[in-house]
Amino acid sequence: MFKAIVSDAKLLRNILAAVSTLVEEVDLNMNEEGISLKALDPSHVAMVSLNWPKQSFEKYECDKLTKIRINLSNMEKLLKKAKSDENVEIDYDEASRKLTMILKGKITKKFVVPTLEAGEEEAPSPKLTFNAKVKILSSSLKEMIDDAEAIADNVTLEATQEKFIVNATSELSNATFEVEKGSEALLELEVKEPSKATFNLNFLAEMVKAGASTSEIATLEFSTNMPIKLEFNLIQANLVYYLAPRIETT
Repeated sequence: MFKAIVSDAKLLRNILAAVSTLVEEVDLNMNEEGISLKALDPSHVAMVSLNWPKQSFEKYECDKLTKIRINLSNMEKLLKKAKSDENVEIDYDEASRKLTMILKGKITKKFVVPTLEAGEEEAPSPKLTFNAKVKILSSSLKEMIDDAEAIADNVTLEATQEKFIVNATSELSNATFEVEKGSEALLELEVKEPSKATFNLNFLAEMVKAGASTSEIATLEFSTNMPIKLEFNLIQANLVYYLAPRIETT
């Protein structure tokens, strides 16, 4: 048995959208403690992880481990007009393998959708150590990444003891954005050693856009030429992305 009530229907929509930046379908692991997921994008360049504890729900009941796969684009279409002042009742019927969602606001909407066969294996958690940690306002990070996207296909992130630097370079243009320690936008800067890595903007821009819609603060952890961990702490859930770096070969 699985039943839950999400008090903010828009939050549910934004969380599903954040995951769908990487995958079209995802396995949800539901147990007594809450809902979790881990998924690799088809190219295995990026990964998304979500932990949604039961305390975050208005109501949560799950008597055993239940694993289902959902089509994210279908779910997003059903929730595209969801509002923050609406709640969502979610009920999974194991016998029919169907998910029922009831949106309650000015209008009560009921959707019954089939689930898919869940996969047997879950993506492993990356085992990484990081030399740089940057906690920054999501809006500031998104502004820099948006501007970088207008210049180039890749972006280089750099952290020193004094500042966080975003650099985008193409054949014709270059853009550099710096946020110094002490800036209102830069909430925390911890650097064990100066770090610098380059990432594909097609992935990174989508991650930042999705995360910024759910959280005011972004935390980036990276080391030179190593994958980045991009974390968004929502009021009710924890969203984490990992992205492999681009290594230039000469």
